[in-house]
Amino acid sequence: MSIGVCYFPEHWPSERWERDVAQMADAGLEYVRMAEFSWGRLEPERGAFDFAWLDEAVDLVGDHGMEAVLCTPTATPPKWLVDEHPDIRQEDPDGTPREWGSRRFTCFNSPTYREETERIVRRVTERYADHPHVAGWQTDNEYGCHETVRCYCEDCAAAFREWLEAKYGDVASLNEAWGTTFWSQQYDSFAAVDPPGPTPAEHHPSRLLDYYRFSNDSVVEYNRLHADLIRAANDDWSVTHNFMGDFASLDAYSLSDDLDFLGWDSYPTGFVQDRRPGEASQDELRAGDPDEVGMNHDLYRGAKRAPFWVLEQQPGDVNWPPQAPQPGEGAMRLWAHHAVAHGADAVLYFRWRRCRQGQEQYHAGLRKQDGSPDRGYRDAGRAAEELFDLAPVEAPVALLHDYESLWATEVQPHSPDWHYWSHLRTYYAALRARGVQVDVVDPDTDLDGYAAAVAPTLYLADDELATHLESYVDDGGHLLLGARTGEKDPHNKLHGSLAPGPLADLAGLRVAQHETVPESTPTELRYGDERYGYRTWAGWLDTDDAAPVGEYTTAVADGHTAVARADRGDGSVTTCGCWPGGDLADALATDLLDAAGVATTNRLPEGVRVARRDGYTWVTNFTDEPRTVDAPDAAEWVVGDASVDGYDAAVVDAPPEALTVLPVDA
Repeated sequence: MSIGVCYFPEHWPSERWERDVAQMADAGLEYVRMAEFSWGRLEPERGAFDFAWLDEAVDLVGDHGMEAVLCTPTATPPKWLVDEHPDIRQEDPDGTPREWGSRRFTCFNSPTYREETERIVRRVTERYADHPHVAGWQTDNEYGCHETVRCYCEDCAAAFREWLEAKYGDVASLNEAWGTTFWSQQYDSFAAVDPPGPTPAEHHPSRLLDYYRFSNDSVVEYNRLHADLIRAANDDWSVTHNFMGDFASLDAYSLSDDLDFLGWDSYPTGFVQDRRPGEASQDELRAGDPDEVGMNHDLYRGAKRAPFWVLEQQPGDVNWPPQAPQPGEGAMRLWAHHAVAHGADAVLYFRWRRCRQGQEQYHAGLRKQDGSPDRGYRDAGRAAEELFDLAPVEAPVALLHDYESLWATEVQPHSPDWHYWSHLRTYYAALRARGVQVDVVDPDTDLDGYAAAVAPTLYLADDELATHLESYVDDGGHLLLGARTGEKDPHNKLHGSLAPGPLADLAGLRVAQHETVPESTPTELRYGDERYGYRTWAGWLDTDDAAPVGEYTTAVADGHTAVARADRGDGSVTTCGCWPGGDLADALATDLLDAAGVATTNRLPEGVRVARRDGYTWVTNFTDEPRTVDAPDAAEWVVGDASVDGYDAAVVDAPPEALTVLPVDA
């Protein structure tokens, strides 16, 4: 387990580097990530390379007992390259080119940019192929940030037509798959298909979904170019990429085969402001939402079912969300512990020093612009002292998360309140509030070894998925299906049968009707002996082999089945037709976990979470109120103790179910 930092030596006078790197080592840091935006510094004019500065920086890192993680510098090409080849720029749907002067403005499908990428990546990787202090590489930087996965230029148009022809073979098959007789949208050739530009009404949902798939595949190909060149230079290097939180337009699973492990960039106080609906609480503005951050940890771990890295950890206040409150005292240490508890093997803070120039001057570093330590420096040093090597996380529950279903529900949300990530997180939060580790995985993942699985919205479903899930349940798995599951086929068309389409035999029911309900509409249902609220979406279930176990009790839905359960093989399937409120999600989750034999805690307080890894349990407190933990007498606290302060973390060698987080006034 390692703590590290992101460093930009090119931003500072070289006489400062020795002191900076020595201070990193003094803080117990082990990895230094560098060079991600440095193309213009490495190649100030075509063919005239300057590696001396980076050589010196990498040598300094090694001299102080640390290792360098280098980055391919393709997210920010130099001005001379754009002047030579303005066609490498992306275009908006209306044809407007994206200008140089920022980052991530280049087209993944530009043949010219792919050639230039190969040239610079080959040159920098070969330069450091034999350097003993380079541990590995990060490809590029945050693919798709600033809404740049999807480009609409002529290179993309040509590549999209080739992609469609490879997928469908002939245009008649495309017309049939999409259903283009609607609004006379038939095509007479693949050459007639354009990227979706501005239009008065909505675009055809099948066309949009395929364009999203094509754009994603373009990023996969571009990333593979980097990964192959890195491994060609030195096959012992690790290769990763820094993904983002709650990021919708790029399918992280699809890139995972070309990466040794996944990394992501964690900014808890920013995410609660710009990645989800609603207002952030005061605690969240100081420390973030543990379930929002945790679900991303578990996604990037689950994508390879292996440890991940946090390649950028928030070090203090940041520049890009609407507001930039100072994090709570100790929060930067808390975030490192929280990441490790969820399976991180390294946490790198972004950045070392607050920059004096450019767009990120209001982004904190571990040290201030004058070199003096900032609040995060102390937290990072303390985390480095406390953390230790650990085996990977073992999770008993899988949460099925599907990017293509996400894209399709974005195309036709059917309610302004529909939000895929938030719906998913309703179930995730219920599981985490019971102290259960969760892998967030692709629906095609082998589910053997998971006692239970939760599929909040498998919107796109086919026979292959049905067979996969049927096999899991028949073999003893316990499955919970959520709203909008099985509504569409993989071409984004309604099934000929009622939802859940090919999953109907598995679930033992059909969805007879559905409705969307605004916040102003009273909503209530009965589940077991209790009444619960729900929101946004309600499907009315007609049961066949399933038994009704919950029914709506308000308005037009009154009396219709809301929740049903079916025993099948050695397992069971529960279907919830609505988006549950927190209490209903907890009831559904606990019944599922009981059926699957998964041990749980009492329901944890909001903002307090526990996580199990390698025989140790982390207690993380994302609130400003101190908490006391009741643990067995024989339990040993290896970090902290039973009194967990606000924005604090502690580690104990006892299982989560043996712990009780006491009420504040206890």
